[in-house]
Amino acid sequence: VQLQASGGGLVQAGGSLRLSCAASERTFSSYGMGWFRQAPGKEREFVARITWNLGTTDYGDSVKGRFTISRDIAENTVYLQMNSLKPEDTAVYYCAARKSVGTMTNPSAMNYWGKGTLVTVSS
Repeated sequence: VQLQASGGGLVQAGGSLRLSCAASERTFSSYGMGWFRQAPGKEREFVARITWNLGTTDYGDSVKGRFTISRDIAENTVYLQMNSLKPEDTAVYYCAARKSVGTMTNPSAMNYWGKGTLVTVSS
């Protein structure tokens, strides 16, 4: 599975961005997708995840109520709508896929990774 993330950029605090992650293969080849982020000098952090089949979602505590993950099965694409952005949301955002049933909140549990897209939130 090849993943291509896009949609990053520079935005002011309080603004919104939508990230996209397009997968190269049909969705039945993976269990679900997740978004992670990594700020300079920090560990990679779980942001959100969604299962392809039921669309079950989960979010990291720091983004709950502000970010929404969704999927388009026909397009093999996962989105991350980010609202009410804060300077502390500044990071490189990565999408990832997991092949089989299981947790998707730990980066080590994911099987495939896309190249990151930079999100910068100015104060």
